[in-house]
Amino acid sequence: MKRSTLRNQRGFTLIEIMVVVVILGILAGIVVPQLLDRPEEARRTKAAVQIKSIEEALALYKLDNGNFPSTEQGLAALAQKPEIGLIPTRYREGGYLKKIPQDPWNNNYVYLSPGTRGDYDLLSYGADGEPGGEGKNADITNWDLE
Repeated sequence: MKRSTLRNQRGFTLIEIMVVVVILGILAGIVVPQLLDRPEEARRTKAAVQIKSIEEALALYKLDNGNFPSTEQGLAALAQKPEIGLIPTRYREGGYLKKIPQDPWNNNYVYLSPGTRGDYDLLSYGADGEPGGEGKNADITNWDLE
């Protein structure tokens, strides 16, 4: 080979490679913690969307039957015709939801009718599954989504 060809085939020096590795390490230190918090944010958003969907089904139930399901009947009244309490006379064939979803933390949604702030309360207790809490453990309620 000619000498001029060998000079043009110069590679990276160890220092150049070290600088790139350090820069990548700094970027990973900044970006990774932010990405790790995203799944929890996504779960909270999913819970809010599910609560809105259940609220729509509850509104249709009331439109057809004149009242919301009782606490005793629960959200199950949206998937199958209640057999306890005030039995609806104009219950929609097939129900109002195919099945009642669980919240993103695999807990049942809490439904109370009448509610403390209106016709009903619909909520998820968040990541810890316990009432109250802050941050990722904070409750997600229908009245906070209005």
